[in-house]
Amino acid sequence: MIELNELRKNKEEFILSLKKRGIVDIETNLNKLISLDDERKSLKTKLDNLLSESNNIAKEIGIKIKSGDNNITELKKKSTEIKDRSKSIEKELKLKEDNIRDILVNIPNIPDNKVPEGNSEDYNIEISKHEYSISNKEKLKPHWDIIKDFNLIDFENGNKITGAGFPVYIDKGAKLQRALINYFLDEAEKNGYIEIQPPILINEDSGFGTGQLPDKEGMMYKIENENLFMIPTAEVPITNIYRKKILKDSDLPIKNVAYTPCFRKEAGSWGSHVRGLNRLHQFDKVEIVQIEKESNSEKALESMCDYVESIIKSLNISYRKLLLCSGDLGFASSITYDFEVYAPGQRRWLECSSVSNFKTYQSNRMNLKIREEKNKVLAHTLNGSALALPRIVASILETHQNGNEINIPEALHKYTGFKKITI
Repeated sequence: MIELNELRKNKEEFILSLKKRGIVDIETNLNKLISLDDERKSLKTKLDNLLSESNNIAKEIGIKIKSGDNNITELKKKSTEIKDRSKSIEKELKLKEDNIRDILVNIPNIPDNKVPEGNSEDYNIEISKHEYSISNKEKLKPHWDIIKDFNLIDFENGNKITGAGFPVYIDKGAKLQRALINYFLDEAEKNGYIEIQPPILINEDSGFGTGQLPDKEGMMYKIENENLFMIPTAEVPITNIYRKKILKDSDLPIKNVAYTPCFRKEAGSWGSHVRGLNRLHQFDKVEIVQIEKESNSEKALESMCDYVESIIKSLNISYRKLLLCSGDLGFASSITYDFEVYAPGQRRWLECSSVSNFKTYQSNRMNLKIREEKNKVLAHTLNGSALALPRIVASILETHQNGNEINIPEALHKYTGFKKITI
């Protein structure tokens, strides 16, 4: 959530920043927030004064009884009146706090100054592009034809077992999945990330902490009667490990990595852009999460982007790096760089990673702080896909197809145990 204290100090900046996201009436909500917070503070002061008065009366009653003076009727009456008034104010205070929270949880994060203004992906800025040279461009097939020819993935049985968007990986298709997962985890470990194996079910507090709830509830699979959700990304359980914690400066940076299956409803339109592996309801992903202090936050984001770029490049596929505009920015993110790989059989760019800095937005929801000398300050949280497998697989298959065989990128040879897939 945005910080109320920061909002009070920089209201005009907040208004301009959130208008970049296309929220035209944000000024009304922000003014209402400040007004409600003023009322909350006033009620809190009244309540504190009443509680102090009640404590003083209780002490006075105790002194009188101890001294043998039983003339305490008026004091007891006054004590009862104060308690009744306190209960009334407590209810009113709770209502104000709930009203403030209801508004806060529906306000997205403030875009970083680097984020370009725009209302769609057309305004995203291409930062860099790397092209991997391939031959026979005119004869390339899309991956949904390749996986049938080589019997790598079975969508029909996945549909029979579960439904559309739940593929069954077969033989070398399954081994390629496992090879990529192990390769990504090993590379992350070499770069200082500690591996975590988290639960793939989360509770409502965890979903709220990282900003998936209430914003993305419609995209998540919910376990009925359990109030549990299937994770849309490992970011959620990993980051929530640190919920309600106070970290020491010496704990930082915290760098975690995890492989998990991920589950998203992602209802969308029909067409080739969502065909095959382009959009799934269940998919595998390796996620990196970093927790930093504010002074190192920007450098950490750059480092994470460099790392993600290095592993994509090692797979010998074309890719590009994009800075997302304000209209394409995720609800909880302050700044996001997307990495897209090229699928030459489709002649289409496919997103395979988002690397984001949430600054204090998630940590404010989770009450995650860092102790700096005598002060406690909110931590900065960052995460990135390193990498999401389906579109990486699509790009590998389409880039490295060669007639009756598929060449496996050299970086994966020791993980697959084979250098080619043949019919």
